[in-house]
Amino acid sequence: MKTKRIVMMLAAAAIGMSTQAKVRLPHLIGDNMVIQQQTDVRLWGWASAGKLVKVSTSWSRDVQSVKAGKDGKWLVKVKSPKASYEPLSITFDDGEPLTINGVLSGEVWVCAGQSNMEMPVKGFWQCPVEGYNQWVLESAQHKAVHSVKIPSIMRTEPQEDAQCEWRVCGPQTVSDFSATGYFFARVMHQALDIPIGLIEANKGGSRVESWLTKENLQKNTSDPTDSAAIAAKWPMDYHRSLLWGNGTFNPILNYTVKGILFYQGCSNVGDPGDQYSQRLKLLVEQWRQQFGLGEIPFYFVQIAPYENGDVNGDWGPKLREQQFKAAQIIPNSSIVCTNDLVYPYEFSQIHPTQKQQVGERLAWTALNRDYGFSEVLYKSSSYKDMKIDGDVVYIHLQDNYHSDAPFEDIRGFELAGEDRVFHPARAQHFWRQGGGYWDEAIKLTCPEVPNPVAVRYCFRNFQLGNVVNGANLPLFPFRTDNW
Repeated sequence: MKTKRIVMMLAAAAIGMSTQAKVRLPHLIGDNMVIQQQTDVRLWGWASAGKLVKVSTSWSRDVQSVKAGKDGKWLVKVKSPKASYEPLSITFDDGEPLTINGVLSGEVWVCAGQSNMEMPVKGFWQCPVEGYNQWVLESAQHKAVHSVKIPSIMRTEPQEDAQCEWRVCGPQTVSDFSATGYFFARVMHQALDIPIGLIEANKGGSRVESWLTKENLQKNTSDPTDSAAIAAKWPMDYHRSLLWGNGTFNPILNYTVKGILFYQGCSNVGDPGDQYSQRLKLLVEQWRQQFGLGEIPFYFVQIAPYENGDVNGDWGPKLREQQFKAAQIIPNSSIVCTNDLVYPYEFSQIHPTQKQQVGERLAWTALNRDYGFSEVLYKSSSYKDMKIDGDVVYIHLQDNYHSDAPFEDIRGFELAGEDRVFHPARAQHFWRQGGGYWDEAIKLTCPEVPNPVAVRYCFRNFQLGNVVNGANLPLFPFRTDNW
């Protein structure tokens, strides 16, 4: 009996050694993953120190070999094929082969930010997504859209792996996809007719500082980086600096991606000056450096109107103003305006129901800027300049695609005089020919403001205008004053 027990113990030990010796992959590298097409794709994992790992693929005869370091880590690059719907496989062999299947080659985008990016197709509690049943029923048409959700966790140190798995889009799975991400991928899939992969790494309520590294926080902010001090400063865990980036974003940084989609800002409302725009720029620089893929696209969403405790306050639009400024100082970036994507009754709803349009506008941006769809119009119009003539103000817009609509009943403009009190303005289209060209503007007047000095458009926490351009995209909120 004793001999039999010893034999069993030795067998168990041998099995344990075999398990430890077998190559281990991060959860992000697994069945049904989408790899970025026609590039050098990074694959990585762990094995016994010094162990030779061979990586072979179903689409190439090339075999990549690498030795695991002293810490057991290894990383190789393989050339990915042109996008297609052909299921691919990858084998990792350190003496005991491990194969992943159902791999597709296509375009891979990161879905980052806070709760409006995290919000799934099925919505949140008391926060539905418009058209839910339609999206479930048609999801089978987009089986080549795959998504992986990185669990939202906090860690004091950067993590290299996360418990996750790739999901294939369909009626049984799409409800848990990021709504904004899915609607982006849906349009991309239709337009490009290739697989689309989404990596969802986000956390509801997170601040821009939640994703900065310890080094960037120490150098550029006054936020603490000690875990106890972080918890003391931010009782609400979703506001905490550093920890979400360590736990939720760091595990994806080795993955080869096309670009980043970002929907965040609500938790930074009230930030002074241009603090948010500078820190968002810092975050983009950090992520680009960490991914090591060059100046990858960064497309982000301007937060929608929300009461923020006072519908007539201006701290919400001041954050939107900082977001607009960020798009001017971050290279290879673009911002989506959502000022029209809130229903009047949603003034106290921080998760508006119209997510389809948000994702579509992000997709139009990517299609125009990165995929050659030059005829797809993606820009919202914005303030260019103004001229004051007595009691009349003339406003010029840029990126309007030769159209400032609607033709009648223009709403959202306000005028103020030296007293700095704003009143609703009457807005009309204005044309005047002179010097061989047409001057087209929006003419503003207000009986209560005989000597106007400043203009605002939708510059209140919750104020809905109706000005759109030739692409039927909304005018960015703006102010001409700095009060």
